[in-house]
Amino acid sequence: MNALRVASRLAPRVASRMGSATARPSQPIMRVLSSGTPSQLHELGTVDNAYIDDRVDKVAEPERRAFTYLMLSTVRFVYASAARLLVVKFVASMSPTADVLALAMAEFDLTEIPVGDTVTVQWRGKPIAVRHRTQEEIEEMAAVNMDHLRDQDTDEARTVHPEWIVVLGICTHLGCIPLNNAGEFSGGWFCPCHGSHYDSSGRIRKGPAPLNMDVPPYKLEDNNTKLIIG
Repeated sequence: MNALRVASRLAPRVASRMGSATARPSQPIMRVLSSGTPSQLHELGTVDNAYIDDRVDKVAEPERRAFTYLMLSTVRFVYASAARLLVVKFVASMSPTADVLALAMAEFDLTEIPVGDTVTVQWRGKPIAVRHRTQEEIEEMAAVNMDHLRDQDTDEARTVHPEWIVVLGICTHLGCIPLNNAGEFSGGWFCPCHGSHYDSSGRIRKGPAPLNMDVPPYKLEDNNTKLIIG
């Protein structure tokens, strides 16, 4: 019991002495920190005055700022010109050449084709059938009932001028070449491979062909005496 009493009396004294001992070393440190003079910072946050040294004064050195703007503008202009040149050359490389354009279009004289006759010409390596139709054929084709056609298309929609019919001379069944002025329909075409019959408007009327004969892009000029295909 006596030992406990003595320990309880000595404990506060020991704690106070230890606290004072640990607090004493901090005082010189705080004094050193407080006594030191902090570095004087520039108002703009620079210590080595780099901002002032590298700054371009537009009042004192107006020509330097103008020269900088001129150089930046020149470089950007050169870059833009180079990019434009590359784009132009790339687009030009994709354009067809003169010989390709020459093959894309073909002209034919129609004055030498008599009424009721059909001739075959070449366009892009394909046969083109051109028929000079009679008035009876024109009237007969205009009167065809659309319900009787497998691939319904009017004669007016397939011709630029009713006197002339221009079609791609290839059968739409398996790509054979049909015969001119043959078959069961006057002025039409007949495919001997599998027996497809086309009328004088190039429309399928009988046989296995599923579609009408194709009409190429064409136009008539000089009072319908010149045919231009393509």
